[in-house]
Amino acid sequence: MSTTTAAVVESSGAKFTLSTVELSEPHAGEVRVRLVAAGLCHTDLGVASGGLPFPLPGVLGHEGAGVVDAIGPSVTRVVPGDRVLLSFTSCGGCGNCRDGHPAYCATWAPLNLIGGTRPDGTSPISRDGHDIGGHFFGQSSFAQHAIVDERSLVKVAPSTPLDLLAPLGCSVQTGVGAVWNVLNPRPGATILVTGAGAVGLSAIMAATLTPVGKIIAIDRVSERLSLATDLGATHVIDAAEQDTATALAEITGGTGVDGAVETTGNVGVLRTAVDALAPRGTAVIVGAPAFGTVVPLDVNSMIPGRHVVGLTLGDSETQTLIPVLVDLVLSGRLPLQRLITHYAFDDINTAASDMISGTAIKPVLRF
Repeated sequence: MSTTTAAVVESSGAKFTLSTVELSEPHAGEVRVRLVAAGLCHTDLGVASGGLPFPLPGVLGHEGAGVVDAIGPSVTRVVPGDRVLLSFTSCGGCGNCRDGHPAYCATWAPLNLIGGTRPDGTSPISRDGHDIGGHFFGQSSFAQHAIVDERSLVKVAPSTPLDLLAPLGCSVQTGVGAVWNVLNPRPGATILVTGAGAVGLSAIMAATLTPVGKIIAIDRVSERLSLATDLGATHVIDAAEQDTATALAEITGGTGVDGAVETTGNVGVLRTAVDALAPRGTAVIVGAPAFGTVVPLDVNSMIPGRHVVGLTLGDSETQTLIPVLVDLVLSGRLPLQRLITHYAFDDINTAASDMISGTAIKPVLRF
């Protein structure tokens, strides 16, 4: 048993509170990581607000980066002193895991999002002798130290700038995977991205590395649209000033878009993206509204081969994709630094407020 400082969410809607917690020793297949940085994601804020049924009080955080401090039995991937990026966890044994699609693990939701415990029902985090919610995405990285599933780890080089690359664990690989793993655009294709936040801008950067013809970004914040242009968008639509359907028809000559990545979680925006599809086009749902949210679709408009696809974590196999993303960032071809604002760990509530207000696109906490 060891102690550390964590940002605890005490109850739905509460702010993060720094608190001393106890960590169990690493179990089989687990390591203890000393955190260097952690990205803040809208999923963290959704859970903290009570939008998802994670047990509280609890410790969130799922874009961690740090240094391995200790390893549990049967761990073979890393040793103490290794630098690692943290991502989601998975069972490794179900059909989807064996097929290279661990983001669709048969036990993904309880292991990552809503369970708050290890598979054996225990939490690696306790306080005053009582378990609190932990094991968030196999890591709960809003803490100075975390017990992390080995399957959540991606080992990186000793010189890797962890406070730059932490967001690769969720938001960046989600946006990139939407384009590369799902849309896989053909030469000259037109791609639409709704929402120019961290996921949407990652999708735009990924699209520039494919043979697309047009990349269209939609948002309501002019500064984000300006950044989208800098990062490769060929056209932007300010939804606060323009009718999006009319603007899309003008840009595409009425033919529609070949692919769309919807990141906002707004059902009206999703419907706009689906309605904008060309025949055989695909809309990828990334943004997640509250559980139970539905959106009506025109069934007859779907018959000309249009697709609507849900997406988790970019449908990524982390050991394959994340090292590629590391190389692209470090070579300058994926300018992730343009999205990041750094905050001290103590300022996590300021970071959350800035993310909600739109002041910061991707807050990254430094420990």
